[in-house]
Amino acid sequence: MKVRKCSTPEEIKKRKKAVIFCLSADKKCIIVEEGKEILVGDVGVTITDPFKHFVGMLPEKDCRYALYDASFETKESRKEELMFFLWAPELAPLKSKMIYASSKDAIKKKFQGN
Repeated sequence: MKVRKCSTPEEIKKRKKAVIFCLSADKKCIIVEEGKEILVGDVGVTITDPFKHFVGMLPEKDCRYALYDASFETKESRKEELMFFLWAPELAPLKSKMIYASSKDAIKKKFQGN
């Protein structure tokens, strides 16, 4: 069971539904890509399908890491899972794919629940 602290409605709206990470220009740090996040408060207001919007934010020709806070229902209950993605599209340069693949474990270790 996951437990969250009680939050005000304003705090909940500022929670991140999705975040995309990229490598810094010098390829030495993993950073949050500017403008590439979805806030919980945007869902249902400016964004109707958050997962579709999330996939649309991923580049066609480069790699990225991403976190997506998925909420879904099964026959038994409502579930929430934090999903980690390594996005490596076919059109991405081989060097980029290799760098992202080799640094994947470093970023995964920074997140809770790994």
